[in-house]
Amino acid sequence: MSEPKRLRVGMVGYAFMGAAHSHAWRTAPRFFDLPLVPELTAVAGRNPDGVRAAAAKYGWDSVETDWRRLIERDDIDLIDICTPGNTHAEIAIAALEAGKHVLCEKPLANSVEEAEKMTAVAQAAAERGVLSMCGFSYRRTPALALAKRMVEEGRLGDIRHVRAQYLQDWLSDADAPLTWRLDKSKSGSGSLGDIGAHSIDAAQWITGSTITGVSALLETFVKERPVGGDYVGLGGRGGTDAPKGPVTVDDAALFTARFAGKHDDGAGATIGIFEATRFALGRKNAMRLELNGTKGSLAFDFEDMNSLQFYDSALEPDAGFRKIIVTEPSHPYTGNWWPTGHGLGYEHGFTHQVVDLVNAIGAGEQPTPSFSDALQVQKVLAAVEASAGNASRWQNV
Repeated sequence: MSEPKRLRVGMVGYAFMGAAHSHAWRTAPRFFDLPLVPELTAVAGRNPDGVRAAAAKYGWDSVETDWRRLIERDDIDLIDICTPGNTHAEIAIAALEAGKHVLCEKPLANSVEEAEKMTAVAQAAAERGVLSMCGFSYRRTPALALAKRMVEEGRLGDIRHVRAQYLQDWLSDADAPLTWRLDKSKSGSGSLGDIGAHSIDAAQWITGSTITGVSALLETFVKERPVGGDYVGLGGRGGTDAPKGPVTVDDAALFTARFAGKHDDGAGATIGIFEATRFALGRKNAMRLELNGTKGSLAFDFEDMNSLQFYDSALEPDAGFRKIIVTEPSHPYTGNWWPTGHGLGYEHGFTHQVVDLVNAIGAGEQPTPSFSDALQVQKVLAAVEASAGNASRWQNV
């Protein structure tokens, strides 16, 4: 039996997402049978000392200090983009046009215009067998993947309500340092694009319906923060005497939404409410989603990520939700890991993302979420900002 072909990966960026992606590329072929074997061929970063240290720590074979050199290399098959949003379009377009597959972190870009260009190039590349995917990793959480399966099986009936929250608290301290995530020119937006994008994608993916309009409110609670230099982590505390710079993104985002209806007049449409904040004291990574349908309901909270709450009105009309422990071999992804009851963690979503991407590339099929799927999320983000900037008036997507 011949050995599987290699998939030689070049990653751009090596901080938070770079660490998660490195772990995933290294781990996926050890727990899943893949048609291609990923190799950590090269990692690129602007800081020579930093990128060399990351390569040694995470297991990359070589380094580059310019992402363009990475794309030019003949020994790279796929470019994995783990950089701030303002760089996504340039890197992804160059990689696709050079014949490299692409995995790009979310949100796809910092604007609809950039996302549209990326999508057009990705669609043209796909016709040549060059594939791309956007990294909305929460799709690969077993409990959320099970929720989608249950919705598709009709267990909830018609969906009436979507209730989505993404709550963190790492910016609650007014002296937390000013980093790239708080600079609109680099990040595109704040809590809205950083974490709210995950909720938008998950809601549209699980319901199978797109958001068609929103009414929104954005708020920035802390207008200035201590300059953080190259600090790229989450949280921390800047020097009290350090110079301060302006925060140019939102700290919190709230919006109501209507999903595509079953009829031209909008009748039967699902309605939703979304909240994203990095100021919810005590909430560390509470990515929550609840769906209420005509037959039942589902509820999920990433802070209890190995469980899914389910209510079936036919089976339990006089009871409340019951808890499903999502660790059975029959549940999505879990059969390749540990015995029943032994939970998974945050990092496993990235491993499952690699598994789905490599399987799609091996089969020559479009992986999901595609750049087109991510463009739809980008359009919702833009509509939220437009509504918030226009006294929360209704904004079509």
